[in-house]
Amino acid sequence: MKKLALISVSDKSGLVPFAENLIKAGYEIISTGNTARTLKQNFIDCAEISSFTDSPEIFSGRVKTLHPRVFGGILMRRDNEKDLKEAEDNDIIPIDIVCVNLYPFPKVVNRSDIKLEAKIENIDIGGPSLIRASAKNYNYISVLTDPSQYDLFISELMSESGITPETRKKLAADAFDHTAMYDTLIANFFEKEFELSPTALRIHSAHSRTLRYGENPHQKAAIYGSFDQKFKVFHGKELSYNNIIDLVAAVDIVQELPANSCAIIKHTNPCGAATGKDLIEAYEKALSSDPVSAFGGIVSVNGEINAELAEKLNEIFLEIIVAPSFSDEAVELLMKKKNRRLVKITDDGSVKDEVMVKNIPGGFIVQDKDNSRAGDLKLTTVTNKKCPESVMKDLKFAWIICKHVKSNAIVLVKDRKIIGVGAGQMSRLDSAKIAISKAKEFGHNVKGSAAASDAYFPFPDGIETLADEGVNSVVQPGGSVRDQLVIDAANGRNISMVFSGIRNFKH
Repeated sequence: MKKLALISVSDKSGLVPFAENLIKAGYEIISTGNTARTLKQNFIDCAEISSFTDSPEIFSGRVKTLHPRVFGGILMRRDNEKDLKEAEDNDIIPIDIVCVNLYPFPKVVNRSDIKLEAKIENIDIGGPSLIRASAKNYNYISVLTDPSQYDLFISELMSESGITPETRKKLAADAFDHTAMYDTLIANFFEKEFELSPTALRIHSAHSRTLRYGENPHQKAAIYGSFDQKFKVFHGKELSYNNIIDLVAAVDIVQELPANSCAIIKHTNPCGAATGKDLIEAYEKALSSDPVSAFGGIVSVNGEINAELAEKLNEIFLEIIVAPSFSDEAVELLMKKKNRRLVKITDDGSVKDEVMVKNIPGGFIVQDKDNSRAGDLKLTTVTNKKCPESVMKDLKFAWIICKHVKSNAIVLVKDRKIIGVGAGQMSRLDSAKIAISKAKEFGHNVKGSAAASDAYFPFPDGIETLADEGVNSVVQPGGSVRDQLVIDAANGRNISMVFSGIRNFKH
């Protein structure tokens, strides 16, 4: 009996050598329009699907493989007497290899230059059906869905043992994963395009790699998705789970800050951050915020690291240095520390409609990413004392930093540099006291500084504590039933206070 392979691919990478090897292995090829055309142009014999089914491709190719002779050849059970009899009666020949990849809907779905009608035409119907039918009948069928599978498959096919059951099972699992990804993109697209309420949380993110362990050594961990395309580690040890969380936190901060800014992160919180006339000044200011906590931290900047800055960075132990670019001289200097990771940002990561997902008992809790930006703030002065522009710059800087500090959060800033941070406390008053204490510990003068609070002050005591230590301006969301008491306290100590109208809890 003849051996048949069906090939219908949108991505024609590796198609020709793959088909040539199938013929060498004794297979006859049946194929669809454009795939058949490519094969014939390369002098590879194949039968077009229309001649195999004795039915034309119709509706501009919308219907070509949806035929009993095709799906019967895929779905028939080779060891089932009834199936074998029906196959003989209906002139159905078994198809043993199915190689299909789908119309490029994933490549067009987010493109604004392609109209809706064109996107819809890029939704494959026959392809997913072929893949699913083949995967369902994995006991007899080998189904390939990606050119990266071709070489190993051909190598095993040509071996003495041929294709093993284990390989067919793996290919089937990959095939169902492929169609699941495709269906996820389509369903999410339809809900968004037609402004429909979500009916399900659909996440399909390919396994990228396994990490050594998770937050702690006894926890397993892995990366899914395209993280490694957005951040390139070009020197040092592999990133750990905790490194990745901190790295993302560091980059998120500096991408919101003005040019020539630097942030130093420990355990997702900034222990230092500053803006300077250049990156060297920004780093030196950020380091001075809390030089003790900076030890073993992650440094992120929003410009190119040059040799002079590299020399400075080499003076202390840092786990990671991340930037959009590095000069050749800087790389040479920084690579002297063998284990320290050097990371280049290859994508700005600014996805406006990104959502954040956390698992909870019985399901997930989902929210939009906090995309509020300092430039969008409509600050309202609520005290008698107004803020000069120089003070307003510090308030906005403090507000950006505070957004990235664990709640309850208080941040003290002077000359666009952190001088004190109170993070993650149960009481906002305690956060204020810690921020003041940290500032004094490292010799910073709190007098004349600006403060930010990620949420409103529920009582006047927090404002009073800050003002009594010399803080002269505060930015907070407002919205408490005791706002007037807090405003009165600020007026009583002759400090300025502005309301942002936006709360920035970070739990």
